[in-house]
Amino acid sequence: MKRMVGIFAAMAIALTLTACHQMADTHDSDMKALQENEAQWNDDFISRDANKLVAHYTDDAVLMSPGTPPAVGTDAIRNTLTRMMSDPALSLKFHPSKIEVAKAGDLAYTQGSYIISFTDPQSRQVVNDHGSYVTTYRKQADGGWKAVADIATSEVPSSGMPKQ
Repeated sequence: MKRMVGIFAAMAIALTLTACHQMADTHDSDMKALQENEAQWNDDFISRDANKLVAHYTDDAVLMSPGTPPAVGTDAIRNTLTRMMSDPALSLKFHPSKIEVAKAGDLAYTQGSYIISFTDPQSRQVVNDHGSYVTTYRKQADGGWKAVADIATSEVPSSGMPKQ
């Protein structure tokens, strides 16, 4: 009987060590997948295809952009992105400076900077903006990553805000 307990204990330790080893391997591949996802997302902005862009979001995601109300859910995000894509002056590039994956491997976030040009709806002049963003991702059943929260903040002071 004592021998059986020893065998089961050894098996439990081996399974735990195997699970920890697999987590480390998944972490590295998750980091790479998130980098590749954001590179593809930049390419999808160049293509101006709102459906490709919406595919980066979960059904319940929220997109928060400077000067606009939050777009919640893929229909609202699609509407926001379709309006953006209709602007001939639109150009957006973003790059992560930090990528973090939760130990559990189910959530992650990227943080970085963006540069955008667009036509101001009031003045009809092209605006060049830059700022920071944070995107929170949830791992999907197929192992891919989709954004659940995509938040950008401009570093260009608006005329109504005091400069710091």
